[in-house]
Amino acid sequence: MRGILLLCFLTLLFCTCKPEAAQRSEAGTVPAVSEPSAELSLKPEDSHPFMWEAATVYFLLTDRFNNGKTENDINFNRSNETGALRGFMGGDIAGITEKIHSGYFTELGVGAIWFTPVVEQIHGDTDEGTGNSYGYHGYWAKDWTALDPNFGTFEELKTMVEAAHDKGIRIVMDVVLNHTGPVTASDPAWPEDWVRQDPTCDFSSYENTTSCTLVDNLPDIYTDRDTPVELPDALLAKWKSEGRLSTELDELQNFFQRTGYPRAPRFYIIKWLTDYVNTLGIDGFRVDTVKHADEKAWAELYEQAAYAFENWKRMYPERVLDDLPFYMVGEVYNYGASNGREFDFGDRKVDYFDYGFQALINFELKTDAQEDYELVFKKYSSLLHTKLKDKSILNYLTSHDDGAPFDPERKMAYRSANMLLLTPGAAQIYYGDETSRNLQIPGTVGDATLRSFMNWEELESQDSIQAVLTHWQKLGQFRRAHPAIGAGKHNRLSKKPYVFSRSFSSDSLRDKIVIGLDLPKGTKSLSVKGFFGDGTTLYDAYSNTQAVVNKGRVVLDTPYDTALLEAVMNE
Repeated sequence: MRGILLLCFLTLLFCTCKPEAAQRSEAGTVPAVSEPSAELSLKPEDSHPFMWEAATVYFLLTDRFNNGKTENDINFNRSNETGALRGFMGGDIAGITEKIHSGYFTELGVGAIWFTPVVEQIHGDTDEGTGNSYGYHGYWAKDWTALDPNFGTFEELKTMVEAAHDKGIRIVMDVVLNHTGPVTASDPAWPEDWVRQDPTCDFSSYENTTSCTLVDNLPDIYTDRDTPVELPDALLAKWKSEGRLSTELDELQNFFQRTGYPRAPRFYIIKWLTDYVNTLGIDGFRVDTVKHADEKAWAELYEQAAYAFENWKRMYPERVLDDLPFYMVGEVYNYGASNGREFDFGDRKVDYFDYGFQALINFELKTDAQEDYELVFKKYSSLLHTKLKDKSILNYLTSHDDGAPFDPERKMAYRSANMLLLTPGAAQIYYGDETSRNLQIPGTVGDATLRSFMNWEELESQDSIQAVLTHWQKLGQFRRAHPAIGAGKHNRLSKKPYVFSRSFSSDSLRDKIVIGLDLPKGTKSLSVKGFFGDGTTLYDAYSNTQAVVNKGRVVLDTPYDTALLEAVMNE
């Protein structure tokens, strides 16, 4: 379904918006109850203010999403045999751009793309007990100042960011500050004053979670030290061979002069990471392994990223999407929204929202999703307006490293869409959630089974998967059109059939919608009493039909069990 929306009041009142009727459906064209009136049509990205707390974020593994350039598939002699799904498979930045241009993300209602790190990875392979692995996932940095040629070039990254911005889509860059890549025959360890190589974390206390290596042979950056260190000889030699030694050194000199920071390990990396914001206008960071570093480092990272973002806006005012500040969401493994603002290490609690994060990834929804809709929706609405007021969470059901995802057999694709996209908070679609990409690959060990290549061929050839994608698209576009879904207050209007409302109000924006789930197919009567008044024309974005509220109810005759209702605003 194409989301084409109505711009309503441009004053303090901003109400609901009506998409133009579309023809795609899962069970044929549905005759409208009444013909849609002629309205001003706008692209989704122009129809309402973007809000991170209500955003739909699409998370993809760069190497596993789409292969845009086969000529960059092998570099640095990365040709050793690996464990199943533990080598590079060809996905790249150019492939992401290709799908941006095709409208794939727009049709899904995506407001931001989060992609795994693309900095230069270790050249060698290593066995962590799951078979030989290369750094296809992007979390094994060798040089933060360069892109890995397997992923693409800087110019390709610039093109991708600009293409996304042209579509009104923000870019979230995945960043790693607390560790380097493993040591291999091709990749020596960083100097001893940069990294610790033992002990391995046992997660029994704050100390044994932050001042240790996450796993064996994953050198841990000293993020808690302010002692100045020299650049590694191997890195200096690399820069010299690439003809950029003096440029890199001059930029570092300027950075440390401007900030007054000591030349401690974390500050070098902060400089290198925020360079991408300063030169490309990256809109946000997803920060990896947050609880495994000194939390002060995250506040420093955010300070410099925010500075770089504002500097980029000053340099390129014609490219600025809005006046929102830089966004940073953290992966505090096993953080749950029910804990509010604090994460408990057992012997110490840390409020990461006080250290630069506007949001944390919520590990709780994948379990909550087993419950009924109302219990979950009411819970998250309450949390976001009490314990987490003015903060945000990023909900997910599947991810790249969670071995216990919701619906691993992909038997509940429609329920997954409903639960993820309609639960209050921001939503993270993991690539292939919307196409039932297989999460159980024979022969894989550990998290590799979660990381198969995107199932484009299945999508093109199987009607059942196309129908699933259509459902995700309809919900995704409606969600993007209405910030009330993610950021508003939830209220149940009817238990059976299940109907609920969401409403959001601020100084400059008002938005309200009604949604029905698990409805009877065919004729159905939905209660909207007390929310939409009698005589109000409502548009069902799921079926492309209209109906008028009468005696507190609206009657629809559609073959669907879902209704997405918004008021039709006349000019």
